[in-house]
Amino acid sequence: MANKSSEFKPFVPATEKRSEFTVVAMIIGAILAIIFGAANAYLGLIVGMTVSASIPAAVISMAILRVIMKRTSILENNIVQTITSTGESLAAGVIFTLPALFIWQLKPSLTTIAIIALAGGILGVVLMVPLRRALIVKEHDTLPYPEGTACAEVLVAGEEGGKGAKLIFGGLGIGAGFKFLVDAVKAFPSSIEWEIYKFKNAAIGMDTLPALLGVGFIIGPRIAGIMFAGAVLGWLGIIPLISYIGDFAPTAIYPGEVPISEMNYHDIWGNYLRYIGAGAVAFGGIIGLIKTLPTIFSSFTGAIKGFQGGISSDEDALRTDKDIPVSWIIGLIVIFLGILVFYPPIKVGIIGAILLLIFGFFFATVSSRIVGIVGSSSNPVSGMTIAALIFITLVLSLVGQTGEAGMVTAIIIGSVVCIAAAIAGDTSQDLKTGYIVGATPRWQQIAQLYGVLVTSIVIGFILILLDNAYGFGSAELPAPQAVLMSMIVDGIMNGDLPWNLIFIGMSAAAVVELFGIGSLPFAVGLYLPIHLTSPIMAGGIIRGIITRRNKNKSEEVLKEKTERGILLSSGYIAGEALMGVIVALAVTAGVTLPTEAIFGPIVTIIAFIAVAWYLYYTASRKITK
Repeated sequence: MANKSSEFKPFVPATEKRSEFTVVAMIIGAILAIIFGAANAYLGLIVGMTVSASIPAAVISMAILRVIMKRTSILENNIVQTITSTGESLAAGVIFTLPALFIWQLKPSLTTIAIIALAGGILGVVLMVPLRRALIVKEHDTLPYPEGTACAEVLVAGEEGGKGAKLIFGGLGIGAGFKFLVDAVKAFPSSIEWEIYKFKNAAIGMDTLPALLGVGFIIGPRIAGIMFAGAVLGWLGIIPLISYIGDFAPTAIYPGEVPISEMNYHDIWGNYLRYIGAGAVAFGGIIGLIKTLPTIFSSFTGAIKGFQGGISSDEDALRTDKDIPVSWIIGLIVIFLGILVFYPPIKVGIIGAILLLIFGFFFATVSSRIVGIVGSSSNPVSGMTIAALIFITLVLSLVGQTGEAGMVTAIIIGSVVCIAAAIAGDTSQDLKTGYIVGATPRWQQIAQLYGVLVTSIVIGFILILLDNAYGFGSAELPAPQAVLMSMIVDGIMNGDLPWNLIFIGMSAAAVVELFGIGSLPFAVGLYLPIHLTSPIMAGGIIRGIITRRNKNKSEEVLKEKTERGILLSSGYIAGEALMGVIVALAVTAGVTLPTEAIFGPIVTIIAFIAVAWYLYYTASRKITK
């Protein structure tokens, strides 16, 4: 395809100057980065997936700046969403890996978590800087960057920001209020379940939380259905099968210590199905990585060529073509590598630093380009991290870094690589948005670094609170990716992984792949309790009904109705997550919360139906101009 980027004209001309990186933008961006960072941390630890914060942040920013403060700079709004999305992406990279240390009962300090997060975040930002000209400018017409382009459209159509903000804030209130009632007040139980008559240890259940409903609406009926299929196989197939076999076995099958005949479905999930699901997740992540190998190789070679374009930090360059100085890039990389090598609680060593640089550079470079093709939501960051962790752990064991120290080093290196890949992908999406609206790249890159700093300071506090209140790896906070990472490292280092169960899960995921269906959503559904996937399925069904009922209407009508539902769903997620963090803070402070619910499951069902109905009503109501 011919390169037409020279014909492109940004919304704000390069010669025009407007308010951009302001104190107001820094304050609003920092607050939203913390909110959506906490929301994504909470959500990712529950269901193993995160949601993009760029569009909700842009809408909220426009409501505050344009509607309330009467400030009209689209570039200032862009800086706010840039800072916010950085917080969301950094949180995703952190929760996929660092909770493994908590699972091993190795409690990292706030300082240690902040340094690891800062190192990965800064590495992801600065490695993307030399790629901007090649990926964002020269390939403007060939790399769509779906989320970045969509966010630019929202910013340009900023007059409608106030309406969207009402939906987000309304959803935030509903999500927070619901979580307060079920966790702090214990007005009614948050989870309902039923055993199936005459079908031993087969059960269905639902965590009736608005955030999970919102996740289902955002990901849509197909992905939600694939996830739910994994849960159905696990809870209505594998668990009853293990239970049936256990009736004829005098002792438990490894790794259980209690005879299977005496286990309920929760016990079987914890001792058996969770390992099967982990095998499926590992297979799904690696297969997702393999599928993208052609894109990865072309991305890497194309990105390397982009380094030849250099970094335009020349003061005489056009405003829209200025990057942060090369000296910043080199200085930041050297400083944080030095800290990772010599800071005592981390101390990855020279070999660890070399591994970190190799994998960090490769996957940050790949991530920067691959999201331009498939979007951030399909970026195989977890697959990259799994592949990197396996290799890193093997190398460390070969050079004698084994035991607890070797395991910690492997997780820290994997965490920095994971964060760098997530942040690099987010940075490229934000720079695409900025390119379309006419932002100054240097200010966006500084905003990214600022967002990394703010979120890194807070994210450790959030992790410690959630672990104290719920415990990583528990039914309340499964932390699927982190559990998987800990199992991989522990299993390779100590050789005690239940490989038979892992291989069963990999086989199940392989069958799904042979049907031509992406296995990762199925694998996550197989791993998670059915209580989490059933409300996601409900949200997906609502999205499907909206789509079906409006299929004969114009594309604009369907798009607006879907966006209304997504904005409300984003509010559900953010509100519940914030209240979850507040409840965790109260528990950590020693506040005693009720343990018995005031009302029974009937009230739970009514409350969930009400929240689901409001989501459907919001998305389906008639559009008025």
